[in-house]
Amino acid sequence: MSFNDQELINSARRTIQTETDALAALQPRIDQSFVEACRLMLSCEGHVVVTGMGKSGHIGKKIAATLASTGTPSHFVHPGEASHGDLGMITKDDVALALSNSGETGEVLTILPILKRLGIPLISITGNPNSTLATMSDAPLDASTDKEACPLGLAPTSSTTAALVMGDAVAIALLEARGFTEEDFALSHPGGSLGRRLLLHVNDIMHKGDAIPVVEETDFVSTALLEMTDKKLGMTAVINQQSHLIGIFTDGDLRRMLENNTDIHTATIQSVMTKGGSTISPNKLAVEALQIMQEKKINALLVTDNNKLVGALNMHDMLKAGLS
Repeated sequence: MSFNDQELINSARRTIQTETDALAALQPRIDQSFVEACRLMLSCEGHVVVTGMGKSGHIGKKIAATLASTGTPSHFVHPGEASHGDLGMITKDDVALALSNSGETGEVLTILPILKRLGIPLISITGNPNSTLATMSDAPLDASTDKEACPLGLAPTSSTTAALVMGDAVAIALLEARGFTEEDFALSHPGGSLGRRLLLHVNDIMHKGDAIPVVEETDFVSTALLEMTDKKLGMTAVINQQSHLIGIFTDGDLRRMLENNTDIHTATIQSVMTKGGSTISPNKLAVEALQIMQEKKINALLVTDNNKLVGALNMHDMLKAGLS
């Protein structure tokens, strides 16, 4: 049996529409039970322990990860393993979130008496609000669907999507209730692009001390060229006798000087430098330095503190830091 192109497209569109309808049906079920689930998690002094078998377990792992990255400490415990020792990962300070489409999954039901004995609040996401799991829950969340997108009604599709979205709804409600910020998110994602942008400061990546290319205003251009070659940043800072920054000399300044046939051995750097130049404070975010470079179309930037030269960086430093 083979499908033509249009049949494949029609199948995909039916799947999307079926799952879209299932998600729309969740809206009126965001009720007081949802509020109670959020209140239990907000008051939790331990972790939100998520559990589920099979496809529900896969969705549970994603929900646990989303909760953990948005300000609600959470981890996943496999219900089968829980009966063989992993219940020790759950404490009386925790809140349990159990997923089961049928609400009758044996491995999940087996651990419920232990949770109750420990006095752990139980939240559930099920596809059957009259199931054992739902009725035993302190805050049952109804993620039931009329039908699966699978035409055989066998592969979990609409049901798993609905459970995932219900979990996302909880996570985002908690995020907003906690006042969770971009900076908070970055702290749990230091290796990601957002983390680098919100946590990395100029002081973390700038060249410091002897690595800063610098000459005095009375030095000849030839001296500046040697300094630039040695430090390999494509520029050098120019300071006065009080060690205050007064300018910058770059590859661009060198090209313009050569176009004017200026003698590099007799001209002082003060006469050909760019006065002032763009600078940034060491406590600024590195991404702010990148923005200055991009806006002004420059490849290097000097770092100053009260007009005292404390560092230097160029576009290559940004690339190495993963900020480009």
